[in-house]
Amino acid sequence: MLRERRAQVLLALLVLLAGSLAWMWWPTGANGPATAASPAAGRRPTGDAADALPAAADVRLEALTTKREGPDEVRRNPFRFGRREAPPSAKGADAAPPVFTMKPAEPAEPAGPPPPPPITVKFIGRVERADGTVLAVLAPADGRMPVHGAVGDIIDGRYRILKIGVESIEMAYLDGRGRQTIRLSGQ
Repeated sequence: MLRERRAQVLLALLVLLAGSLAWMWWPTGANGPATAASPAAGRRPTGDAADALPAAADVRLEALTTKREGPDEVRRNPFRFGRREAPPSAKGADAAPPVFTMKPAEPAEPAGPPPPPPITVKFIGRVERADGTVLAVLAPADGRMPVHGAVGDIIDGRYRILKIGVESIEMAYLDGRGRQTIRLSGQ
């Protein structure tokens, strides 16, 4: 059974090979040119076959060196909306083009000193003492232990507590500049 199957497969391959070879070597028509794989493809046709070939296209090399006219002045601007401009009249062409002068930009006023950097402590809580004093618990940005202070106290040697609220604290630099409200969420 296996031997018969091999013979059938081999026979099918031989038939396909013979068919493809016949297709490659067979000319396309009686008077037409042969295919590129044909042995006659490289030869010049003679007789009736030479008459059947199309004439070569007229190659005009001098056209490559001639000067061409440039495009006309384009008046269309696809990035501008509005009505079309009327074409210039004959007397409009003689008139001098309008001259536009640019006014130099006025120098900007000095902005003053730069604002102070933001206050870098975080408000992490509020504590009320038995005597009614309210203290704010603050965490310095450099990761040190939390500090606490009342209204008017100096924190970290740079900031003064101005007001302690339920959900926020108001602080400023010691010289009074850079007043900032820090919320209980951190900033």
